[in-house]
Amino acid sequence: MRLLAAAFLIVLPGCSDDGRPVATPIPPVEETASKANAASLLDARETMLANLRQLTFGGENAEAYFSFDGSRLVFQSRSEGYACDQIFTMKIDGSERKLASTGKGRTTCAYFLPGDERILYASTHLAGDACPPEPDRSEGYVWPVYPSYDLFTAKADGSDVKRLTDTPGYDAEATLSPDGKRVVFTSTRDGDLDLYAMDVDGSNVVRLTDAKGYDGGAFYSPDSKSICFRASHPTAPEAIERYERLLAKGLIEPRALELWVMDADGQNKRQVTSNGKANFCPFFTPDGKHLVFASNLGDPKGREFDLYLVPVAGGEPARVTWSEQFDGFPMFSPDGTKIVFASNRGGKAPNETNVFIADWKGPR
Repeated sequence: MRLLAAAFLIVLPGCSDDGRPVATPIPPVEETASKANAASLLDARETMLANLRQLTFGGENAEAYFSFDGSRLVFQSRSEGYACDQIFTMKIDGSERKLASTGKGRTTCAYFLPGDERILYASTHLAGDACPPEPDRSEGYVWPVYPSYDLFTAKADGSDVKRLTDTPGYDAEATLSPDGKRVVFTSTRDGDLDLYAMDVDGSNVVRLTDAKGYDGGAFYSPDSKSICFRASHPTAPEAIERYERLLAKGLIEPRALELWVMDADGQNKRQVTSNGKANFCPFFTPDGKHLVFASNLGDPKGREFDLYLVPVAGGEPARVTWSEQFDGFPMFSPDGTKIVFASNRGGKAPNETNVFIADWKGPR
């Protein structure tokens, strides 16, 4: 669902009317090497970043996350003829791009497992080869919460697919703790959109949140002792009624998302932001003292998203990126020296979203 969060600005991936893939040509992999330096796309105000390089060229690419050894990325992409998101891997220079999911259904939120030989991701492919239907926009701006999403692991080449979850309803948005021991994910298995944790083999599932509303997009801290996440908790009776009605239809309205942190066992929950905006995809800085995240808090119209930095203890966010288009889905390399994120900057076509990598010069 993390790519869906960007849809305030980006057109969502979807199926053609008959479910066939919509061709989205991209340059060959070798072209990325010759175009890897995107310094001209770095705004002078983006002083926390250096040596910005573009890794993908064309289509809609996002949610790129580092392998444990920092040499590769796993990401989701609607390109190469696929009508909706599939999972790919590539080296951090953009080369050796390879399909890692089945090529069927819709996928989201991939992550490397310890050893970097296997990946974790969510997919709807067991419900059918075609993309699931687009959400009913007559309800306003909504995200779909497909009940056909389950969590899987597979070898990084896409083989040996193994199912981790088999409970009814949505299971997705999974990420792994840096110590390689636990997976945090969002599920509707108990009737609401809550966070759960489990072992990497799918065992020992524990519910972490139970407040009415949506909790998701979670990531562990560098020491694996804390979790950051985004949340929307309606309190007014009419807001609760609308939330429950939409969720019954497999929909959620994400106009106001705040950032939270908690202990890895779900204790000591505390709210980090309180600005009423759409704040999402938080990730801990290498020192664990700040969160980098995407938000539309700098745009009165709520359409432009940039990266911001906020202390875990709360406070005034500092702006990291200044692109006039979408920036989101940040993640730091295991050694803390690089940051990868998705952006519309420099796109050659409407809604084109690419993966960028830069040296990190901000607080550590």
